[in-house]
Amino acid sequence: MAKSFEKIGCLARRSCTIRDRQTMENNMKLEGSCDCGSVRFSVETDTPYPYNRCYCSICRKTAGGGGYAINIMARADTLRTTGKGNLAVYRAAKNDRESYEEDGLSPSHRNFCSKCGSALWVQSTDYPDFIYPFASAIDTPLPEAPESTHLMLAHKPPWVAVNAADHDARFDSYPDIGIEQWHKKRGLFGDK
Repeated sequence: MAKSFEKIGCLARRSCTIRDRQTMENNMKLEGSCDCGSVRFSVETDTPYPYNRCYCSICRKTAGGGGYAINIMARADTLRTTGKGNLAVYRAAKNDRESYEEDGLSPSHRNFCSKCGSALWVQSTDYPDFIYPFASAIDTPLPEAPESTHLMLAHKPPWVAVNAADHDARFDSYPDIGIEQWHKKRGLFGDK
């Protein structure tokens, strides 16, 4: 896997911390696009393993042809996009977390191509430092996850088969462990 060694802000300031240097060495640049090619994007991540399979109604209906969607996590300040004029955003009026903004809509902004409908990433006002690209929109080869987490199973329709291995985790709702913690617990944080 190609690591991203692009300059980050501390190099320009000539004041890199140990954490800055670790980030430069351990992050991964991801490139993605929609099906028609009208929108292209890149982001940097320390959490590239696509392990989370979300069966919530919103993920399933907006991006999950197999009954679930897979998001990974990236740093929002690294998002670079071409074709921004072709982006559209969907915000659900009902969500499984019962979390809403003042306008009554979900804080999750689901970005998709307005021409071909490809789901690209989710960005939430609850977590403004991160974006959550759909693994299906990533063109960069992703590492194979050693195990999967199947979440929001209480919202799975009967026709969806859960193809989980014996060692895969299963949750009726959201697990207590987040994407970053999952990677760190397995020694997978950063492209190591």
